[in-house]
Amino acid sequence: MSHGYLALVLHAHLPFVRHPDDEAALEERWLYEAISETYIPLLKVFDKLVNDGVDFRLTMSLSPPLITMLSDPLLQERYLRHLFKLRELVYKELDRTYHQPEFHPTAQMYQYRINECFHTFKKYGHNLVNGFKRFQDLGKLELITCGATHGYFPLHGLYRQAIRAQVATAVDIHTRHLGRPPVGIWLPECAYNPGDDEILKEYGLKYFFTDTHGILYAAKQPRYGVFAPLHCPSGVAAFGRDVESSKQVWSADEGYPGDFNYREYYRDIGYDLDYEYIKPYLHPDGIRLNTGIKYYRITASKSDHKEPYVREWAMERAAQHAGNFMFNREQQIKHLAGIMDRKPLIISPYDAELFGHWWFEGPDWLDFLIRKIAHDQNTIKLVTPNEYLKEYPVNQVTTPCSSSWGQKGYHEVWLEGSNDWIYRHLHKAAERMTELVHTYPEAYGLYDRALRQAARELMLAQSSDWAFIMKTGTMVDYAVRRTKSHLGNFSRLYDDLKEGTLDEDWLAKLEETNNIFPDIDYRLYA
Repeated sequence: MSHGYLALVLHAHLPFVRHPDDEAALEERWLYEAISETYIPLLKVFDKLVNDGVDFRLTMSLSPPLITMLSDPLLQERYLRHLFKLRELVYKELDRTYHQPEFHPTAQMYQYRINECFHTFKKYGHNLVNGFKRFQDLGKLELITCGATHGYFPLHGLYRQAIRAQVATAVDIHTRHLGRPPVGIWLPECAYNPGDDEILKEYGLKYFFTDTHGILYAAKQPRYGVFAPLHCPSGVAAFGRDVESSKQVWSADEGYPGDFNYREYYRDIGYDLDYEYIKPYLHPDGIRLNTGIKYYRITASKSDHKEPYVREWAMERAAQHAGNFMFNREQQIKHLAGIMDRKPLIISPYDAELFGHWWFEGPDWLDFLIRKIAHDQNTIKLVTPNEYLKEYPVNQVTTPCSSSWGQKGYHEVWLEGSNDWIYRHLHKAAERMTELVHTYPEAYGLYDRALRQAARELMLAQSSDWAFIMKTGTMVDYAVRRTKSHLGNFSRLYDDLKEGTLDEDWLAKLEETNNIFPDIDYRLYA
């Protein structure tokens, strides 16, 4: 019998990026890198655990844009071509490093990993959603949803229909692809606005996550802090992030990923090697980029000098860090169990892409941790939020405060000088979308297609990713271009619908390019 519970939560999301007319679009590489470095390694971990008879529970959100991209035949075909090119480079690296014993074992590791990518991608019919569904159906993964396009709910709430459409579309996409409706939702950026839970309830969602202060500064002081959920007046449960366990994994300075034996993310052969040698694997315009092949360890965080990566050392540290994480959770649980009248729950949520992409050894750490919890202790047990709610259906009722997990904890990251200009346009577009639904409550043919596409363009413009990129200063031109493009497409559709001047050829092109949510119901904006 355990004394308490640990809920590991991974949030898997990427913005919808699909450029049919540009096979070399740099932004599509976000998906290819995440597949090779995060999603396939995680599926391999789950597969090994099941094969070894290790029981585990994990909660994972799959955002609707990610589900749509993973299921897209065009992107699947392009990912395969990306893999073939990467395998060609790896074989060249095996030859180049043959007489370099400090690098050759790492090149062999990459060869093995690329072959695993081919095997796993084929195993699930080129659609990794099937892989995650498999572990859901085995009872190991609790798969939950997110906002339809990861829109930042508190800043779109001026028009409640916009939030309702984001939630309803997300639930629909999740159910279609995963065979069952989601029981929970990862609010985009963990951003909660009081009252949004009423919409979640409307679509059958039982719980969501907030950052720590969302719970601690609730309308009534939480009796158990973040170590038990609250129930909103709507009946939807709110789970709060545990600070201590989050920092141990998140922090590049204080957390595990910064260990000097781990692989250095920022030293890639796409930048290190001779240009003529690496040129065939770069962008057609000759732009240097990350290939994913990296030979160095962190060595020292404040020095440019890097030593060669030694896989065995990194695995030893990952096992030690997994043991340390488990020990700290055991101590936490033992303390909390002595002062609570129920089993305490520690919520540890992370971006899924941290594991493997940013923190190369992250999936291995997760594997070590799950195995240690299963075999080396009896204090804590892995659980999903829905399982906890079934064991403790009665919880304190109050309203969490407005919050997010961004810097400073509220909405500043997504509403400040670099990105505040977008909201007047997004609000006006949401207002106009509602107007269009009232004007055409039952549209058919070309008008139905145009209204559906208008809803898609609005949702794509609402993605929180664009405002975040503008704030962080990376790929800003792309984020601005995507925002303006979707808003421009929406405005033209609105004008053409109002004036009866729809251009079917242009609409067909738009439907082909921005083909997210093919069965979207524009009437959700009524």
